[in-house]
Amino acid sequence: MKTTTKSLLLVGLIASTASLASAADAAENWTKLCASCHAKDGSGSTVMGKKNGVGDYRDAGVQAKFTDADAIKVITDGKDKMKAFKEKLTPEEIKALVAYVRAFKK
Repeated sequence: MKTTTKSLLLVGLIASTASLASAADAAENWTKLCASCHAKDGSGSTVMGKKNGVGDYRDAGVQAKFTDADAIKVITDGKDKMKAFKEKLTPEEIKALVAYVRAFKK
């Protein structure tokens, strides 16, 4: 019984650590690859963001205009002036970025 409990706790700890690492990686990727246009807080209030009409991801209405699949496609393949990140990010990192963007919503 004790071995089973310890094993379950270990699996839970590993899963929690992986989730935290994913969140940290998404924050790091956002800062490194996205914040120069979309702003660190997702507001789009940067020189490039304003120039390119970037939406404010803190606004629920802005976020309602796209699905997660839409966001994955744009991050992967690029759109208009936004470059593609399929060569720099794994599919898992892209999904984590979409979750990170969703967390900006107020």
